Amino acid sequence: MNAARDLQPVHSQENRPKRNPFAFLEGWLYLLPSIILFGVFVFYPMFRSIYLSFFLADQMGPFEFVGLENYQYILGSDSFKSSVKATILFVLYTVPAGILLALFLALLTNEKMKGIGIFRTLFSSTMGMSVAASSVIWMFMYNPSIGVFSRVAELLGFPAIQWLQDPDYALLAVSLSTIWMNTGFAYLIILGGLQNIDTHLYENAKVAGVSYFYQLRRITLPMLSPTLFFIVTVSLINAFQTFGQIDILTKGGPVESTNVVVYSIYKDAFINNDVGAASAQAVILFFCVLLLTILQFKLGERKVHYQ
Repeated sequence: MNAARDLQPVHSQENRPKRNPFAFLEGWLYLLPSIILFGVFVFYPMFRSIYLSFFLADQMGPFEFVGLENYQYILGSDSFKSSVKATILFVLYTVPAGILLALFLALLTNEKMKGIGIFRTLFSSTMGMSVAASSVIWMFMYNPSIGVFSRVAELLGFPAIQWLQDPDYALLAVSLSTIWMNTGFAYLIILGGLQNIDTHLYENAKVAGVSYFYQLRRITLPMLSPTLFFIVTVSLINAFQTFGQIDILTKGGPVESTNVVVYSIYKDAFINNDVGAASAQAVILFFCVLLLTILQFKLGERKVHYQ
C-alpha cells in the first residue's frame, strides 16, 4: 500500500505552469476600445437618464430634485397613455406582418432557379435605403393629390383618403411604410437560415413521399426556429424604438394618433424642454423592453431547436 502511494506522481508548485502576469492586462487592452464606446454611448446616457428622471431638468441640466414626481406625472398623463397605446398598436401592426412577409419571400426564393438572384436582390434592396429617403418616398405615395394610393383609389371608385392626416389611417400608413423598410433585413437573415438547413433532411423527406407543407411544418420551421427567434427579438426592440419615419411622415399627429413613446420622449426633451419627464419616459420604456425581452427568452426559447 505504501509502495503504491510512493509511486504516485508528486505535483509540486515548481511543476505548475506559471501564469503570465501580462496576459490579464493584454485581454483588457483588447477590450478597452469596446468598453470605451459602450461606456460613452450606452452606459453613460442610460445612467444619466435615470439620474435626470428624479429632477426637474431642462437642456442645461437638473435644477430641482423631485423624487418620483416625474414618474407619477407621466403614469397619470393621458398623453402618455395615448403614446403607449399607439406604440403597442404599432408593434402589433409591424412585427408579425413584417416577419411573415419576409418568411414568405424567403421561402419563395430559396430555390435553385435561373434568375432567382434578381428577385433576391429586389427583396433585400430596402436595406440599402435610409429611413429618411424611404420616408420621403412614402410621403409622396401618400400625397392626396399626386400620390399613387389616391390615384388607385380614384380608379376603383373610392373616395380620396387623407392617409397621413386622418387619425383612423395615419398609424396604419406609417406601419405599412415601416414593414416595407424592415422587410429587407428580415428577409436576408431568414434566407440565410434557410440555406443553412441540411439538404439531406429534404432528400429523406422526398424519399418518404411527404408533402411540401409537411416538410415546412416538421423540418423547415423547427430548423429555422433559432433564426426566427433572433428576428422576432430584434424586430420587437426596433419597433419600440421607431422614430425616423414618425418624425418625417406625421410628427406624432394627427391628434397624437402616431405619437409613439420614443417620439413623445423627443418632443418633451427638445420641444417642450422638459428633460426630466422625457428621462422618466425613457426609463419606463427601457425597463418595459427589458422585461419583454427577458420574458421572450424565458418562454420563447423553449421552442427553439438548435440542432
